[in-house]
Amino acid sequence: MPDVKDTNRAHVRIGYDGTVQKTFRGHEADKRFANECRILRHLEARGCDFVPRLLDSDPAKLRIVTSNCGQRVDHISDERLKSLFAELEQYGVRHDDPYMRNVTYRIADGRFCLIDFELATLLDEIPPPPRPDAS
Repeated sequence: MPDVKDTNRAHVRIGYDGTVQKTFRGHEADKRFANECRILRHLEARGCDFVPRLLDSDPAKLRIVTSNCGQRVDHISDERLKSLFAELEQYGVRHDDPYMRNVTYRIADGRFCLIDFELATLLDEIPPPPRPDAS
């Protein structure tokens, strides 16, 4: 299986069956693993079709298996990048790592997709900003 990423934080491989296998490593790997699983389940339940599908997860090995969302992109306009991450927020998720390295292109339907949700936040879990005292 070819390696796509091999860093202190994660090891990502593409399986011969086309799936993506990601093993979490390093600081708070267990929390990042749990968060990515939770976010992907949330997005699937809401019908978001431009993110990977969580196919399997192994908490003991901190490994997930997802569908493949295409090839990483080498270029995307700043405007398109912003609109893609803004579109994700319509599904109740803020990515929190909104960079080109987390964008892929799915040739089958000509769709830009987003990957890597270990740092993402569910918007309904973000506390509102403190209100100024009405003194």
